[in-house]
Amino acid sequence: MKILSIIGARPQFIKAAPVSHAIRAREQAGASLQEVIVHTGQHYDENMSAIFFQELNIPEPHYHLGVGSGSHGVQTGQMLEGIEKVLVAEKPGLVLVYGDTNSTLAGALAASKLHLPIAHVEAGLRSFNRRMPEEINRVVADHLSDLLFCPSQTAVKILAQEGILHGVHLVGDIMADSLDLALNRIDPRSDILSRFGMQDHSYLLATIHRAENTDQPENLKAILTAFQLLNESILFPVHPRTRKTFEKMGYSCPANVRLMDPVGYLDMVRLEKAARMILTDSGGIQKEAYWLSVPCITLRNETEWVETVQNGWNILTGAETRRIVEAVQSFSVPFTHPPLYGDGRAAIRCVDLLEKGFPTEG
Repeated sequence: MKILSIIGARPQFIKAAPVSHAIRAREQAGASLQEVIVHTGQHYDENMSAIFFQELNIPEPHYHLGVGSGSHGVQTGQMLEGIEKVLVAEKPGLVLVYGDTNSTLAGALAASKLHLPIAHVEAGLRSFNRRMPEEINRVVADHLSDLLFCPSQTAVKILAQEGILHGVHLVGDIMADSLDLALNRIDPRSDILSRFGMQDHSYLLATIHRAENTDQPENLKAILTAFQLLNESILFPVHPRTRKTFEKMGYSCPANVRLMDPVGYLDMVRLEKAARMILTDSGGIQKEAYWLSVPCITLRNETEWVETVQNGWNILTGAETRRIVEAVQSFSVPFTHPPLYGDGRAAIRCVDLLEKGFPTEG
C-alpha cells in the first residue's frame, strides 16, 4: 500500500519521524508498504524545517509545495490545490495526517474530496476552545478520518462523545517515540548551554507561538512583563511569528531575558532537559516537560493534555502577569510522576494498524 504522508510544520516533522522510520523498516522487511512524503512548506526556514529532517533522519520530501506563510484561508487554499494535484498523480491507498495545523486540515479535506482513506495521528484532542485555529483543524480531521490514532484514553472518550466509535485506536503518544529518538541522538558535546552562559537548572525556558498570544499584543505584553518581574535568567527561542510581533511592538528585551533564534529538535530537547522550569503555550512541549520531569507553566487558559495538570506537573496561567509570576514562584514539584501517554512504541502500533487495512473497528 502506498501511504502519502502530509507534513508541513515543526511539530509534524517531529511526529512523522518515528512513523516514517517504522514504515521504512517494514518495507525493507518485505511488507508491501511505500511512503510518499509531501511537505506543504508551512514552516520553511532552516531552523524550522530542514534541520529537523537532518537531525531525525527523515527522508527528503518527494514533493515540496512551498506554500509558506499567509492568512489561514490563503494558506489552506493553496495547500488544498497543491495536495489535490499530488493525490491525483500518486493515487495512494491512504493519506496520513498529523496533529492540528493547516497542513492537517488541508490534507484531510483534499483526501476526503477524492474519497481516499485518511489516518490521523494524534486524534481525539480537544481544548474545547473553538477560537483556536488548531481546534477547528483537529475536529474536522477527526470527523473525516477512517483510522484515528489516539495518544490517551481521554482522547478515545472524547471521540466516543462525538459519535466516533469505529477506527479508533489507543496507540500512545507518538511524541514519546520522538523524544526517545532525540535523547539517543543528543551530542554530549553540544555547546547550546555554554553559548548562552547557562548551566543545568540555572534558567527558565520560554516559548510563545500561538495566535492567541502572538496576535493579541495585550496578551504578549502581559507575558513579557511577567518575565521581567521574575528576575530569573530566561532563555527564549523566538518563533518567527512572535518575532514579527516584537518588531511591531518595539519590544526591548530586559536584561534577564535572552532572545535566540529557533533551534533544532536535538538542541531544544537539551534546553528543555536542563531547564529549571518551562513556560510555554506549546502542546508538545508540555508533554516533553512532563516526560523529562521538568515543571511546566502553560501560558494558556486550557490544555489538551489535562493529565499533566491533574498530576501536578503543569499549571495553567493564561496570559496574566500575576498568575504567571505566582505560579513560577510557588511551584511545588510533586512527589509522584506516573507514566502518561504510552511507552514510546506508538509508531510501531500505528504501522501495524496501517498494514491491516480498512475498514477497521476499535
